[in-house]
Amino acid sequence: MGACIGECPEGAISVTEREAEPYDETKVMENIVKQGKNVIKAHLEHLKNHGEAGFLKQAIDYLKEKGIANPLEEEVKDKAEKKLPCGCPGPMVMDLSKNKCEAEDTGVKQKSELRQWPVQIRLAPTNAHYFDNADLLIAADCVPFAYGNFHKDFLKGKMLLVGCPKLDDAEFYRDKITDILSTNNVKSITVAHMEVPCCFGMVKLANDALSESGKDIPVEDIMVKVNGEVVKK
Repeated sequence: MGACIGECPEGAISVTEREAEPYDETKVMENIVKQGKNVIKAHLEHLKNHGEAGFLKQAIDYLKEKGIANPLEEEVKDKAEKKLPCGCPGPMVMDLSKNKCEAEDTGVKQKSELRQWPVQIRLAPTNAHYFDNADLLIAADCVPFAYGNFHKDFLKGKMLLVGCPKLDDAEFYRDKITDILSTNNVKSITVAHMEVPCCFGMVKLANDALSESGKDIPVEDIMVKVNGEVVKK
């Protein structure tokens, strides 16, 4: 440090040269975990920020092997849950019936606005003629159940693709949507998804597919809350 220069008696400081042992992340983690969660987090962030992907993987594997929580994963989870006032309601059990009132029965049945079949992304043919010059609605599975006027307000005049970005094969979906956009002259894209963080993956899938297709197509993002309210972005 230089702080002791001119103050230390002669011979108080000595320099020793020796062969250092190779850096061992496992041995480092053995010492780190003894110092608690905050030190573990600081060490992982240090490795991450300095691009030490190999050592970071070794450190995370060590934590998994010892059954110790990864503080970086916990932090990401906490941030995702804080996006909503009640946390992430994806797997959360909620009774919404108390917030509903009985709708007036007018005796008029709402007609279906479905214009094609199949609707599942996995089953939809990429070269189906009805996708050409179409307005495309890409909807997460839960949206039609949460939003009562799905057919009238969202589906009318559009061709439909349905899937779950959390439980299904997201990579397959992206490639399938990319093929549909590349093969056909789609005029517009509307993405309807739930407010839960995992459902935002549908927006990313659509945008990634659009980017890979090389097309310039307007995209509308519609978010539906679990109570049925709609937020347009």
